[in-house]
Amino acid sequence: MSSSAGGGAASASASFEQHAKRRPPASSGPSQQQQHRKLLRLSVQDDDVAAGVVPPVTVVLDGRCICHRVHLNLHTGYRSLAGALRRLFVDTDDDLGEDGLDLANAIPGHVVAYEDMEDDLLLAGDLKWNDFVRVAKRIRIIPVKKTSRTKKCGGGGLDN
Repeated sequence: MSSSAGGGAASASASFEQHAKRRPPASSGPSQQQQHRKLLRLSVQDDDVAAGVVPPVTVVLDGRCICHRVHLNLHTGYRSLAGALRRLFVDTDDDLGEDGLDLANAIPGHVVAYEDMEDDLLLAGDLKWNDFVRVAKRIRIIPVKKTSRTKKCGGGGLDN
């Protein structure tokens, strides 16, 4: 029995050597350098691929039935977002320019807020832009409530 066991081991090693000889050489597939270049190309693709990675944010203007979707990662900052919001929701073509436009005056009579991942409602513009893009789940444009600061007069001056 020992001779057959030894013979089986010898035939197994011969079979392994034949199988190893049949395998294609390791260099026939893409090289490390080619794989690295492919990964770099994927990371530097155009904006459409990046927009597919970061989901768009829903923009809701209180009082309107229709909402819009905005890709925050396609904007360079809050001024760029303010310009997009103005184009979406304001009907006039008055151009405030890049310097005069911000979130405070993007939509007259409204304030721009956002809901984060924890559903907290916060004022847009308080975070650094990259942090805002990362945590914003929904943008809400809320009308500013007018406070009445008129003096209540009791009877005027007629009761002299």
